[in-house]
Amino acid sequence: MSQHLWWYTARAGGLVAWALVVASCTWGLLLGVRAHVLGVRTNTAWTLSLHRWLGALAVVFTAVHVLAILADGFVDFGLVDVLVPFTTSWHSVAVAWGIVGMYLLVAIEITSLLRARLRPRHWRTIHLLSYVLLGITTIHLLTAGTDSTTVVPEALAVVVGMVAVFGCSLLLVWRSAPRTRQVFAERPDAASAR
Repeated sequence: MSQHLWWYTARAGGLVAWALVVASCTWGLLLGVRAHVLGVRTNTAWTLSLHRWLGALAVVFTAVHVLAILADGFVDFGLVDVLVPFTTSWHSVAVAWGIVGMYLLVAIEITSLLRARLRPRHWRTIHLLSYVLLGITTIHLLTAGTDSTTVVPEALAVVVGMVAVFGCSLLLVWRSAPRTRQVFAERPDAASAR
């Protein structure tokens, strides 16, 4: 067994968790705009289930990331170092981004599980923090990750930023124009697509 097994597990867990946050946010955008913007009929139940599954997997791989960091002896993180921001001496600010991202991910997941008990406005406000989470985890990846010196994460970060900005803009425009949605929904070609 390699002496760096836990370090590789932590790196892989972090990269997979980040990719799952990206995928979940992207899939959430598809849920937000659904067929109205795309003009394609989608199976909303299947899309919602996949979105939830991606979010749950992001939590699981974040746990793998944190547990592997605790098990690894290269940097010697303690429990306080991975739970309290700015307590570690190793890349303190970069690790703090990850800790804040972890708490934000857990908050979004818990409120999603409790959605039926929350007011829709409160749930939506908390859930829109997913885009903040995406930004925070990307900063964590680029500043704390040992893979941050390669071109691929930097290119992916740019793509993620563009998707997040485009997605937020699209949702804000869509939500702020109820009359436009109504006119679009009443178009004859939209009705025939149903």
